[in-house]
Amino acid sequence: MSTSKSKSSKVAGDSQKDKVHKLSLKGSSKLVAEFFEYSINSILFQRGVYPAEDFSPVKKYGLNMMVTCDDQVKAYIKKIMSQLAKWMLGGKISKLVVVISSKDTGEHLERWQFDVHLHGKAIKLQGHSEAVSKEGSTSGPAELPKEKTEKEIQSEIQSLFRQITASVTFLPMLDGRCTFNVLVYADGDAEVPMEWGDSDAKDIDGGEKVTLRSWGTSSHKVDTLVSYRLQD
Repeated sequence: MSTSKSKSSKVAGDSQKDKVHKLSLKGSSKLVAEFFEYSINSILFQRGVYPAEDFSPVKKYGLNMMVTCDDQVKAYIKKIMSQLAKWMLGGKISKLVVVISSKDTGEHLERWQFDVHLHGKAIKLQGHSEAVSKEGSTSGPAELPKEKTEKEIQSEIQSLFRQITASVTFLPMLDGRCTFNVLVYADGDAEVPMEWGDSDAKDIDGGEKVTLRSWGTSSHKVDTLVSYRLQD
């Protein structure tokens, strides 16, 4: 998938390097989709779903990010990201969820949820005149947040990935063999490929929940929540 970003303002010279980074809706959508790809890889590495030797470091967001080298896992993530990028551009995504489960029992152990919110102007560009709350009630046009510099956006993303890395300090150790699934919550009118199927929410009943940092652009906001099963 493409990872390029669009700017509506020209930047010239070092004196303007922290100038407001005015991402278009398309550029913001690509940034969020790219973030999801690195998030999946980071979670798989940090939680030990696959051996550390199956990952290699790449420089991204000013950090050393670990990405999988396993061909099957890469193909699975690529297939997801290819479709997710299209849905993001169409404003069809409300959340992405990564679920880690026991390979032996099928029990869901962790559930990483990333909620995607469109801001006021972006909602209008997608053909919606009102913002809709989680409960389904209209709350009127959402206020457009201030533009952020590229440095500010990257700093917010860095902070979240540092939290994901630090999650090993409070999340229970994952024993035994584990596998993972990615759930994408798309609008009802989204065009769904034949190979994609419906799924239950894979919730963790009675589990603990921890809210992590949020980040966003002028078009999108991403909230993060991890749920996990308490050890007996």
